[in-house]
Amino acid sequence: MTQPELPWEGGCRCGEVRLKISAKPLLTMACHCTGCQRMSSSAYSLSVAIPSEGFEVTQGEPVIGGMHDENLKHYFCPYCMSWMFTRLEGFDWFVNLRPTMLDDPSWFTPFAETWTREKLPWVTTPAVHSYAALPEMNEYEGLIKEYAEQA
Repeated sequence: MTQPELPWEGGCRCGEVRLKISAKPLLTMACHCTGCQRMSSSAYSLSVAIPSEGFEVTQGEPVIGGMHDENLKHYFCPYCMSWMFTRLEGFDWFVNLRPTMLDDPSWFTPFAETWTREKLPWVTTPAVHSYAALPEMNEYEGLIKEYAEQA
């Protein structure tokens, strides 16, 4: 599906925290790890990697939840507790946004799926690339390039 024109806006379930996206996504993904299953209360979590300079919280103050890991920061609305986005220490150039926080997530399709060795047996996605765990670091550049060509 064709992505809508930028900028995109979105927010948590209650609307207390709002976001603005002004840069094209780098990659879309589905993660099947058991941690994401539990945090999302679903079979997997969805994410869209947005360049940091194109990501802005325009209203509210998200709080850290989930693992409370010093290297992995999961951000939630402090009121409705919607899991909104994740930042990884050392990878400050992008933000992993939960695409369902966008006002119009209808264009979203996962391009890659990760941690398939932990996925529930009945789950399938339309992802083009599939990984038992995470892609090797040297594979991300190619994935991002391929995603940009098809997006």
